[in-house]
Amino acid sequence: MLLTYRRLLASALTGALSATVLHAQPATAARTRPARTTGAIPTPASVLGWEPGTDRKLPSWKQVTDYFTALDKASPRVSVRTLGKTTLGRPFLVAFFADEATLANLPKYQKIQQELWDPRVRKRTRDELIAQGKNVILITSSIHSTEVGGFLTPFVIADKLARGDTPEARSILANTIVMLVPSQNPDGVDIVGDWYRSTLGTPAEGSNPPALYHFYSGHDNNRDWYAFSLKETRYTVDSLYTPWVPQIVNDVHQQGGNAGRIFIPPYMDPLEPNIDPILTASTNALGMAMSWRLIQEGKTGVATNAAYDQWSPARQYSLNHRGARILTETASARLATAVNMPFALLGAGRGYEAKTQSWNHPALWPGGRWGIGDIVAYQSSATWALLVEAARDRSAWLTSYATLAERALDDTHPWTPTEVPAQFVISKAQKDPVALQRLMWTLQHGQVEVHESVPAGSYVVPTKQPFGAYAKALLEAQAYPNLEEYPGGPPKRPYDVTAHTLPLLFGVAVTAEQSPSVQVGALVPPVAEPTYTTPALGNARIAIYQSYSASMDEGWTRWVFDANKVPFTSLKDAELRAGNLRAKYDAIVLPDQAANQLARGLAAPYADSLRGGIGANGAAALKAFVEGGGTVLAFNEASDYAIDAFALPVTDALRGLKSADFYAPGSLFRVEPNTASPLTATFTAPTPAVWFEESPAFTITDPSRATAVLQYPATGSALLSGWLLGAPRLNGTAAMVDVRVGQGHVVLYGFRPQYRSQTNATWPLIWSAIARSAVRQ
Repeated sequence: MLLTYRRLLASALTGALSATVLHAQPATAARTRPARTTGAIPTPASVLGWEPGTDRKLPSWKQVTDYFTALDKASPRVSVRTLGKTTLGRPFLVAFFADEATLANLPKYQKIQQELWDPRVRKRTRDELIAQGKNVILITSSIHSTEVGGFLTPFVIADKLARGDTPEARSILANTIVMLVPSQNPDGVDIVGDWYRSTLGTPAEGSNPPALYHFYSGHDNNRDWYAFSLKETRYTVDSLYTPWVPQIVNDVHQQGGNAGRIFIPPYMDPLEPNIDPILTASTNALGMAMSWRLIQEGKTGVATNAAYDQWSPARQYSLNHRGARILTETASARLATAVNMPFALLGAGRGYEAKTQSWNHPALWPGGRWGIGDIVAYQSSATWALLVEAARDRSAWLTSYATLAERALDDTHPWTPTEVPAQFVISKAQKDPVALQRLMWTLQHGQVEVHESVPAGSYVVPTKQPFGAYAKALLEAQAYPNLEEYPGGPPKRPYDVTAHTLPLLFGVAVTAEQSPSVQVGALVPPVAEPTYTTPALGNARIAIYQSYSASMDEGWTRWVFDANKVPFTSLKDAELRAGNLRAKYDAIVLPDQAANQLARGLAAPYADSLRGGIGANGAAALKAFVEGGGTVLAFNEASDYAIDAFALPVTDALRGLKSADFYAPGSLFRVEPNTASPLTATFTAPTPAVWFEESPAFTITDPSRATAVLQYPATGSALLSGWLLGAPRLNGTAAMVDVRVGQGHVVLYGFRPQYRSQTNATWPLIWSAIARSAVRQ
């Protein structure tokens, strides 16, 4: 029964947001190819024309694919697969590395891996599996395309593994299966590379491109590891994580350049409480071994237990799926252009001071020139250290892996002192059946087993299952700890956000049961990914403002509109400043962006055509648009721009507050809808909640012109999931306001109604404002 379910699940997991999404090629698909020898293995320089790490040189994605294609043909230790096409149509690659005998029998080792991670399907003993298995390692790089070392380091690692001409390389190939993804964002390799090459020798050399380097998400593309909204996430999950469940994941990144030279785990607190401490301990041990090796090699500025935490599954998919996650963050330059960083100008990283020795930063970097060659050298050394350590301890890693599998099926959940629900129950009678379908699809896509209830009428998610702890993390409310930078000091900011409760984000009622009241029935077959019905918006003509100071929220806004098949125009500065907007549009969306960025946009060294933002002319054009009957929708921080630009009778009650007085870095808050407002007519979430992240809260100064659409409770705390300091500051303020301006409306959203594609519950609040704008006024 379980094996049948897994085959069904594997065949359905590679879903599509729309009909244009291609299915990933199974990573274990058998292929026929001619026998090869190692005599003609190409060097990276033979394909690129220069060595990886050469100053002011970046490859195109075609050069990356040409190299890996040539390597695949030349080396019996390499097998390259194309998993599908990216958002903009480029091939998405993975390269498998192992000795020739292992590569010829990948299905055999995948089966061993599956028996190790699920004791319910074992046909061999634990000891037999450990003796026969390989340590499976996934290396992912270059998800953030301005972190350009990430698409050069794979050349270095691939060359060393393909040649296999050292004792360390031979040990790695004999004991591990390495899956190397040379870039998780191939589109961004060309977006950044083309921009960089076009600006060489100009004042803009080394600057970021004036556009998102992932079409929809920009830098947020590594915050998609439980929603699976992006094609590129799915290829990695569907074809690598799901069939292989790797023991170790190495995620290659870059960070700012004014502190340490590289971060390697351990992570800082807090820990996500549903992650088994075996994984935390193994991540810590491997990270410290890597740090030891790098310092032994003479590499300085190595920081551990700093900057990055282990909290959100949006970034920590592997830690929630049996894999130690080694995030490395190497100091950046100006893309591939070197910088000079004197020792005196080095500053503090979170958890250490770059000019001071400490236990987690023991070897000081002396400062000086830092370039792309240094970045590649540090990344390559760190990755190689991981591979060497993992190969040396193959048996220990597999033993730990088997223990993790057995503990997941243990009723006592020995790693946590808190009471764990026996199951979560999800009624099939939901107000939004499409949101329910999305919740089901999302859980199954993350390898969570969902059952029918007996009698029928509900779905049941037991926590006693291979990935029950991951299901718990997504279905429960988060209680982020109150951490301070120092005793009595300001709050210690999380690396990302503090909440990830899918029922609140999607708008689905879910009940946690300590003692099961619902009997668990058969497994639910794979649920199809939902397709969204286009909302009834009349004949509204819609524009989404697209700043050259690229906003990730703008990209996610386009994702939501595309997913719901809502047509729109991207409105750039020149068209906006030219005016006459009412003749073309009924609704204009200002995605979340700081007020000064909206007003001023880019400055030097960017070209004049990219500078200036909305500017004075654009602000006047927007005002004329609204006064003439148009609607402006201002999301989150864009509301502060709208308040000032339109002189609205609204103030931001939180403006200017210090973090010690009010702090909410990515949380879900309860709101009370104004049922008299037409904008709440289709807002039917069972627990009305909004995504609050550096958001405003509104006080209305002229009720004759402005109406609260959503309000925070008058008393008590609005917090539903995450972290909130200073809860009374929200009491009685408005989360959403509808303001009449001339013949039109400005709608202020003190939250992100389309947050990272995930907030199905608040999408209707967008559609209702647009639908009203379609009625000519």
